[in-house]
Amino acid sequence: MGAAGRDFHNFNVLLRNDPAVHVVAFTAAQIPDIDGRCYPAALAGPRYPDGVPILAERELTTLCRDNDVHEVIFSYSDVAHETVMHAASLALAAGADFRLLSPAATMLRADKPVVAVTAVRTGCGKSPVTRHLCAAFLARGIRPVVVRHPMPYGDLERQAVQRFASHADMDAADCTVEEREEYEHLVDAGITVFAGVDYARILAAAQAEADVLLWDGGNNDTPFFRPDVHLTVLDPLRAGHERTYHPGETNLRMCHVAVINKMDTATPEQVATVRASIAAANPAARVLLADSVVEVDDPAAIRKARVLLVEDGPTLTHGGLPFGAAEAAAEMHGAGRIADPRPYAQGSLKQVFENYPHLGKALPAMGYSRRQLDDLEATINATPCDLVLLGTPVRLDRLIRIDRPWLRVRYTYRDRPETEGGAGLADTVLELLDTRP
Repeated sequence: MGAAGRDFHNFNVLLRNDPAVHVVAFTAAQIPDIDGRCYPAALAGPRYPDGVPILAERELTTLCRDNDVHEVIFSYSDVAHETVMHAASLALAAGADFRLLSPAATMLRADKPVVAVTAVRTGCGKSPVTRHLCAAFLARGIRPVVVRHPMPYGDLERQAVQRFASHADMDAADCTVEEREEYEHLVDAGITVFAGVDYARILAAAQAEADVLLWDGGNNDTPFFRPDVHLTVLDPLRAGHERTYHPGETNLRMCHVAVINKMDTATPEQVATVRASIAAANPAARVLLADSVVEVDDPAAIRKARVLLVEDGPTLTHGGLPFGAAEAAAEMHGAGRIADPRPYAQGSLKQVFENYPHLGKALPAMGYSRRQLDDLEATINATPCDLVLLGTPVRLDRLIRIDRPWLRVRYTYRDRPETEGGAGLADTVLELLDTRP
């Protein structure tokens, strides 16, 4: 059971060459239009000359019963613990065992030092943390290369090993908006990013260019590479989720450093809840405090304007947050009104609002296909507003035509001065790397 990422990695590392196992299928969830494909023979190996079908998760019970399936392996992230057990119940009722693989069973060992940036939920702020660490390494003459959690939503064979060092690389790979949200901010900072499907091959290519590897995790998944330093980012705006989502709780229990982000917008009560979770789950972890600072190029343009909020897609959809950087900027700089895109939603965006009613007036930057990008463009341009605030990290103006005035909004990581011991994130990571075995 997967979502085009962890499932493929688990297969590649543990099952692809195991003669005692025959994999009947992958099932797909969370991401639109990733089922109905095939994991190709070129990646699946000689034991699967026809590849492995990728089917919708709703077919799980039928798959198990029709194929006498003995075991179902749950292999995707950012799901409530209760949701995992509902999946288990489906498998058990269909006669199959239900299995969760340990992170250690699927971690690859690198020849270079590895710093893993993970989280307890989607949208905690991993990307600014990764970018901050990259800048700190570069300032010290250390060459970082980022390896990003997989997002192979297209031609899997073509996406086996991907290297991004320019916008042209992303254009050539026909990256989705979600992929660009994760790659573009790093590429713009001069950082090379690797991603894809076959992470043994990706590791070999990435470490050949790096002094240090930064694993940039997706959702709240655990690292694919064995980390020398493991960071987990926590979000006090969703206090308590660090104990109730899979596998975010695992990251909390495994990490060397717990980063409580968004201190500048959280309440003392929310922070206290997160601190209590860390103390209970991983009392040995170092605790760092951080702000997630909202930056916008022309704050004065927001004041009293009627603004349309376009936010990071995954953070709002399966991440469950009802707001993002654009709304934070609107509140901070005195926007007059928030435009409501729901009456003007076009095509697939109508279904997105139906599927995620918590979105309210926030428009997620969905773009898993050209058709969906066209729907996003039409929705933005049909919504009456004075200004569009683009809270997605991607340069959306390069992908669609925006007829309204627009501004980009970005999050930046900042250490809090009251962090225990006084050491910031970069110094803490470098210290831990120096003391690694």
